[in-house]
Amino acid sequence: MLRGKRIIVVMPAYRAERTLRRTYEAIPHEIVDDVIVTDDASTDRTAEVARELGIRTLVHATNRGYGANQKTCYAEALKRGADVVVMLHPDYQYDPRLVTPMAGMIASDLYDVVLGSRILGGRAMASGMPAWKYVANRALTFGQNLALGSKLSEFHTGFRAYSRAALARIPLLANSDDFVFDNQLLAQAVAIGLRIGEISCPTSYHQEASSINFARSVKYGLGVVGTSAAFLAWRLRLARPRIFADLPEDRLAPA
Repeated sequence: MLRGKRIIVVMPAYRAERTLRRTYEAIPHEIVDDVIVTDDASTDRTAEVARELGIRTLVHATNRGYGANQKTCYAEALKRGADVVVMLHPDYQYDPRLVTPMAGMIASDLYDVVLGSRILGGRAMASGMPAWKYVANRALTFGQNLALGSKLSEFHTGFRAYSRAALARIPLLANSDDFVFDNQLLAQAVAIGLRIGEISCPTSYHQEASSINFARSVKYGLGVVGTSAAFLAWRLRLARPRIFADLPEDRLAPA
């Protein structure tokens, strides 16, 4: 509990058997009320390890994708009464100790969405981010800031915190079930005028940290460009893309 708010950490997992325990143990449990793992049909012992740790664990019967895994996470967090939801990858790439300040920025009602930015502080490449990923990150972020009229340091971090109201308001069920889900969600947050904050987040690009390969990265980059184009078409009233249509059926039902 933080400032009287119920804090839930969600971890969308896929083959995280070797890093899940370390990530879970580093979470600041003194302020976190609940932890949820959603396992996207892993082929290892991810779900078993989660249950051994006493974590609320949901398992997809088939592999549905990173975006679909997050949809399950957030629906369950709202169902369990979360006021603040922090999404943390269970591969220990992002430092779990930053859950506290990120949740605090939401609990204080200063922001609706908070991003753990790898770019703020200038330590991304020193932490091991490959040069090609850094260049792609900066180029895609520059273009998306121009398209969306925003000033974020990056759109591509996987460490995020949301208020309950934000998750209930964003039409995230309209989004992709793949990796571009994160980018679409953030563009939707900009579109509906949510308050977005950032905090510097050092990361670790160790061998066991999850990372999409070059081909998947290209696909993701094209998806980001597509999201920006859809936003521009919506803002200029040239089209009504589903992700920006803001249909009630595309929102998570409040618990």
